[in-house]
Amino acid sequence: MLALIAGTGGLPAEVAARAPGRPLICAMAGSEPDSVDPEITFRFEQLGSFLERLKAAEVTEICMAGAVQRPNIDPSAIDAATLPLVPVLQGALASGDDGALRAIIGIFEQAGFAVRAAHEVAPDLLMAAGVPTKVQPGELDKADADRGAQIVAAMSAADIGQSCAVRKRQAIAVENVFGTDWMLAALAQRPDGQGGLLFKAPKPAQDRRADLPAIGVETVEAAAKAGLSGIVLEAGGVIVLDQDAVIAACDRLGLYLWLREA
Repeated sequence: MLALIAGTGGLPAEVAARAPGRPLICAMAGSEPDSVDPEITFRFEQLGSFLERLKAAEVTEICMAGAVQRPNIDPSAIDAATLPLVPVLQGALASGDDGALRAIIGIFEQAGFAVRAAHEVAPDLLMAAGVPTKVQPGELDKADADRGAQIVAAMSAADIGQSCAVRKRQAIAVENVFGTDWMLAALAQRPDGQGGLLFKAPKPAQDRRADLPAIGVETVEAAAKAGLSGIVLEAGGVIVLDQDAVIAACDRLGLYLWLREA
């Protein structure tokens, strides 16, 4: 049986709809999902008890999907089943996103669960390489995409983001802890030119079973408001929600969507 630990955004609903069988939908308090209804809500301070509850429900696999906020820990709420996990959890909360997720995945695996990626449960969330839009990238766009790949690779060393905006081979915005939407909204407030692209890819060394980057129609609209000409995604490395609507939005707004081979 699969347990889906759901965060915010549209991804949990898409995974739940595609999962073979009905997953047990769970959520962490403080990061309740807005696209599915959880059957179990647990506190981070009681993670050990939550895992015991999953075992009792005959869960064998866990999938994490959606955005979650780092919890504010109440030491007095830590229960006996979670106490042995405290050193690992402390290290996770002190790490960057990728380091934190690796630590959590390690806890799940040590407890006997197989951790599955969202795109393993629902492979069609990933799009094939190519350009499915009417607008096609040009030679300058290809140079900007190469630069974007270099920037995201450099960012990964500091574990700070999975996307950037590039114009004329210059980084005009980079993602931080506030995410891609915030980056694009901030870029839209700066009247410093038009053109360029949004580049999005997983960190080169990240564990792809969690936190794989994703876009949806809102991302396309935000990129257009920021004055960008297109969106470049690493093929096989970025989840695209509501793919037909994303392509239609790109065509309507005059943007290209390029699934680029790494």
